[in-house]
Amino acid sequence: MQDPSAGEPSTQDGVTRRSMLRTTVAAGIAAAPFTLGAVPAAAAATSTADSRLTLPPATEEITRLQVHVPDAALVDLRSRLAHARYPECELVDDWSQGAPLTRVRQLADHWQHGYDWRRLERELNGLGQFRTKIDGLGVHFLHIRSRHAGATPLLLTHGWPGSIVEFLGAVGPLTDPTAHGGAEADAFHLVIPSIPGFGFSDRPAETGWNSVRIAQAWAQLMERLGYGEYLAQGGDWGGGITTQLGKLRPGGLRGIHLNFPEYLFAPPLEGEPTPEEQAALAQINAFFTYGAGYHREQSTRPQTIGYALSDSPVGQAAWIYEKFGEWTDSGHNPEALLGLDAILDDISLYWLTGTAASSARLYWEGFSAQAPPLTTLDLPVGVSVFPKEIVRTPRVWAERAYSNLVYFNDRIPSGGHFAAFEQPQLFAEELRAFARKLG
Repeated sequence: MQDPSAGEPSTQDGVTRRSMLRTTVAAGIAAAPFTLGAVPAAAAATSTADSRLTLPPATEEITRLQVHVPDAALVDLRSRLAHARYPECELVDDWSQGAPLTRVRQLADHWQHGYDWRRLERELNGLGQFRTKIDGLGVHFLHIRSRHAGATPLLLTHGWPGSIVEFLGAVGPLTDPTAHGGAEADAFHLVIPSIPGFGFSDRPAETGWNSVRIAQAWAQLMERLGYGEYLAQGGDWGGGITTQLGKLRPGGLRGIHLNFPEYLFAPPLEGEPTPEEQAALAQINAFFTYGAGYHREQSTRPQTIGYALSDSPVGQAAWIYEKFGEWTDSGHNPEALLGLDAILDDISLYWLTGTAASSARLYWEGFSAQAPPLTTLDLPVGVSVFPKEIVRTPRVWAERAYSNLVYFNDRIPSGGHFAAFEQPQLFAEELRAFARKLG
């Protein structure tokens, strides 16, 4: 069993800043259960011919990760941006044909001339990054311990086109509630993994990595970290993975919280829909009629779209930026809500790790021609419905799926699909309220 304090920053004696920067990725050996201050091994990554980051192999030990993307990868990115070919302007004055040309050009210009990847790199390294091998794959995760000893362990899972970046703004409110309007009892220790095929986790080399298998890996991760009791939270794909974790119900999982329940695209209908249900059904219909092109492409031909997104940073940026424009509570102005740098943090993580195709394959794994059966749960569940979510779940759907629905709130003042990214304080308050229900 690993000591949960492994997520706290350690002093790496014997390693100079210069030698650290020479390596593209250096990882320290977790000698004995998470001995802090252990001397890191020289586990350096190499860059491929196209300057893509290559990670050192993971082992079943939990190994600290220090990321330093090769300078060549950043030079290559700026060169591609400088030589990008753009289509002509859209023929409408809204987003109905996709992300507007002027907005994508502004985003790409900032990426080329103003954005600083090293800032995010320093932040992630400072928070505490780790990798460990589970079910044959290296799993990357952030492990951030609260200064409050009695904090509740919390597993947070992102979705697509999100990443661990979504949760960075919520780290302070969740781990240090007394500095953000909460009480010491509201504190959480955070475990934030990257889904396989995303970020600094390995890309699956075989089929079968669906939500169920990922949930099984998360259960092993929390056990390996030594957490005897914990909560789990997720939205988007994270909601599906967290739901499957709830169905698995590993020892120690006390309850789950969702801001996008798994059932939303195949809701639990019974009898004549209520007006609230009819409104949600209309949102589902609008999504599949006007907003699901990416969904069909990634669930049927992830390899094909991967060629375009892996070769063109502007293509990758527009593919993701469109979703921030349409799914946030920003009136199609995500720059004003999130800032260009935060948007590019997420986009850069996809680009620099070369995970466009591998992340899209999660859709291929998870969707078939038939709707999935309803996953019912009997462990404690909380659901938070943000006002500009793609589909706002009625309470009755949650009650039909979750027999022990201990928390439900659909009166949140602001926020959309990327709840933690958009409204980190409100997101933290929702998790605090849910956790209080469990005592």
